[in-house]
Order: sequence, then C-alpha cells, then structure tokens
Amino acid sequence: MVSTIIFDFGDVFVNLDKAATAKELENCQISSLSEDILEKNLQYEKGLISSEDFTAAYCSEYNQLSKEQMLNSWNAILVDFPKYRFDFIKKISEEKDFQLILLSNTNEIHIDWIKNNVPFFEDFKNCFDAFYLSHEINFRKPDAEIYEFVLKKHDLKPEECLFIDDTKENTDAAKALGIHTWNIEPTREDVIDLFTTKQELF
Repeated sequence: MVSTIIFDFGDVFVNLDKAATAKELENCQISSLSEDILEKNLQYEKGLISSEDFTAAYCSEYNQLSKEQMLNSWNAILVDFPKYRFDFIKKISEEKDFQLILLSNTNEIHIDWIKNNVPFFEDFKNCFDAFYLSHEINFRKPDAEIYEFVLKKHDLKPEECLFIDDTKENTDAAKALGIHTWNIEPTREDVIDLFTTKQELF
C-alpha cells in the first residue's frame, strides 16, 4: 500500500517542449553543443555552478549568442502549467491521505521563470510535505543518490512509495531501489488520472 507519492515537475505538472531550446539555439547558428557545455548543463542542474557562470559559459563558447538570447533559448522548453493540475494536487494535499514529495531536476533559471509566470506557484509548492529541486540539493536523477537521499531523509520504505516521472531512465533507477513507479507518457497520460491508472497501489 502506497503512503508516499513522489512527483516529478516537468511534463507531470508543467508542460514542456523538450525540442524548443535546441530549435532556438539553431536560430542563433548553434547546431550542436560542445562536450564542455553539456558538462556545464549537468553541473548547473546540480547547483554546482552559479547562474551567472552558466550563462557566461554559453556566451563565451558561442560568441554570436547574447545573454538575452541564451536565456530565451534556455527557457523555451517551458510551456505552461495548467491550473487543473494544481487543483488536483491541492485536493490530495487537503485530504492528507498521503505524504507528498516533489523531486525534480530543475535549475535556478527555470524555477525563476516558473515563479514569474505561474501565479499559483507558491500555493502549489505548499501542497507538498517536501519540495526538492536538484540545484538546491546537489543531486540529480537518475543517480541513485537522489532517491536514497529522499528515502533516508523521510525514513521511507521503498515499497510504500510511488514515484511519477516522464523519463524512463529516472523511473528505472527508482524501480531498481524497490520504489513503485509510473513512467508517465505526457502525450497521452495526465497526472490527474493517477488514482485510476495506478488504482492497484492504493
């Protein structure tokens, strides 16, 4: 029986266009990212470098890229946050039947965009018993350490947890630790259908 539900953020609550950043960079004559920049992406998502250093790395690597273009490209992945999904999690939170945890690979620039563009973000955040963003805790999915961190921090039994994420690599890593998972397919599934899709766990 599941007593704790762990949610991803992007493409679970916030709609993403995962190809959009690459498309925007192509408009700036950047067709691929160097190994150094790909490594910077990982470091930034873990909060190991500042937003200023991250942005400067892009603009230094690609001289044609202005800071504004870089930020617009980086944030292009973020589409919108449908309010009905906030209403869904708010209702679960108010019923207090489950411990609710958010666990997301999210960087500072993206979360700042969310704060500025989603008027109910703080109310959404308050629905959770814990709210973990990779850049704040210095771990990222699918590394086992991030799941072990949450399990230990909240004294959780894996078999009593359900983890919902749109990336199979992430749910596979959680499953390997004994956590129940739902690898949600955002083009045909929605988190609001949780209790019908995974009814056998409740």
